[in-house]
Amino acid sequence: MPLMADAGLDAINPVQFTCKDMALADIKKELYGKLTLWGGGCDTRNMLPRGTPEEIVPHVKENLGILNRGGGFIFQQVHNILADVPPANVAAMFKTVREFGGNNV
Repeated sequence: MPLMADAGLDAINPVQFTCKDMALADIKKELYGKLTLWGGGCDTRNMLPRGTPEEIVPHVKENLGILNRGGGFIFQQVHNILADVPPANVAAMFKTVREFGGNNV
């Protein structure tokens, strides 16, 4: 990803932190000020479809705490929200974002 930033790319999507060597804190540190991170706010592979609203809230808060620090982040979940995701989980995710920083995220 640093090479993409050096080549002039402005943003990267997805930020799929469930992949090997993709820890959010490391990504943010490495790319801060170089690339806008578009995504990574919530895991759509495991957490969003299988978690509960009570599990999603701290998950999203943790990710926002890392990614939103200093700017350069657009909230988006890792990938599209699929049909198997309970609506209450989607609501919990976006409610958490609004409470965390509203228009600043």
